[in-house]
Amino acid sequence: MSKHDQTDQVDEKFHEIEESLNSAEVFMEKNSKKLTMGFGALFLLAVVIIGYFKYYKAPREEKARVEVFVAQNNFERDSFDIALNGDGSGNSGFLDIIDNYGGTPTANMANYYAGISYLQLGKYEDAIKYLSDFSTDDRMLKPIAIGAQGDAYAQLDNTTKAVEMYVKAANSVKNDMTTPLYLFKAAKLSEMNGDKANAVKYLEIVKKDYPKSNEARVVNKYIERLK
Repeated sequence: MSKHDQTDQVDEKFHEIEESLNSAEVFMEKNSKKLTMGFGALFLLAVVIIGYFKYYKAPREEKARVEVFVAQNNFERDSFDIALNGDGSGNSGFLDIIDNYGGTPTANMANYYAGISYLQLGKYEDAIKYLSDFSTDDRMLKPIAIGAQGDAYAQLDNTTKAVEMYVKAANSVKNDMTTPLYLFKAAKLSEMNGDKANAVKYLEIVKKDYPKSNEARVVNKYIERLK
């Protein structure tokens, strides 16, 4: 390529860039009012969001943490009804926390406590309701909350759903404690349902992948019986 051709190409590129800049300048001039309004709206939205978290959500979370303290103590003492409904002396129960501070992390955690409390009290449908409303990424609480729903379904004689929840709990966060526990529960209920193939499958996973678990110590006799 000749120097003359190269020069022409460079000039053409500069011309294209210049046209683009001119177009952008014209666009800004024509739409300056709209752009200003748009940036103003974004700024206002940012202020509202910051204000919501700082002056509304954060104080509510702090109040919820203070109020839930007594309910947690009652839960630890196995006083599940009082933990749920309060002690009648002005101290909130988990249900109060959920109703009054919905959307806060403490209210979310209260769903877990309420679900387990109802499970302990034999109110299995309520247990499922509150446990299903609980959400977490905690590596221990997540499978336990799902597995507890399996326990509730098992008590309601919905063994098919119970197996489904046990398998979901086992796979939600794989570890050496909860995974073999819920696979073992799934295997036993699968056997009750006459589904020996899946029962063996779950037990084989425990045997192969979690050999140091408590469940692995007794898994062989179950497998031999099923086969």
